[in-house]
Amino acid sequence: MTIKIQRLVNVAIVIFSWLTIPLLGSRNIKRFLPASILILLVELLHARCGKKQRWWVFYNKPKSFLFGEFPFQIGPFLATSLWTLKWAYGNFKWFILLSGIIHAIFAYPITYYARKYRHYTLVRFNNLQFFLYFFFKAFLLYGFQSLFEKIIHQKGKEKF
Repeated sequence: MTIKIQRLVNVAIVIFSWLTIPLLGSRNIKRFLPASILILLVELLHARCGKKQRWWVFYNKPKSFLFGEFPFQIGPFLATSLWTLKWAYGNFKWFILLSGIIHAIFAYPITYYARKYRHYTLVRFNNLQFFLYFFFKAFLLYGFQSLFEKIIHQKGKEKF
């Protein structure tokens, strides 16, 4: 994949992901955005570590963070966090199942095609480790959302 095509793919995944967010509704965006941003910040830190440890590499690099992981994080990662919370928050088993399915799709078929079309490849991670790398963040996301719900609920009680 050439650098121009890779840039177009990066822009396309961000735009497509962000186009789905208004479909959540403003109430759900306001409710779930704080936890999604917090888990995004955790992912940004983990990605820096992953890049340094060479858990994966992006082809056609300038070794820019903005060119490699960042489009995936602000695009599909953020959008799927919001959508997963909307669809399954309140039912932990369904939330974990849905998160597992989404992360398995990313870790297996999407990573396979990314390697095939020379976008990125796993180096020191196998697909199962890559799946687990994302999947454990589902527990953090649910925990962050529960914490925010508790804080908002307590503030609501204080007003009355």
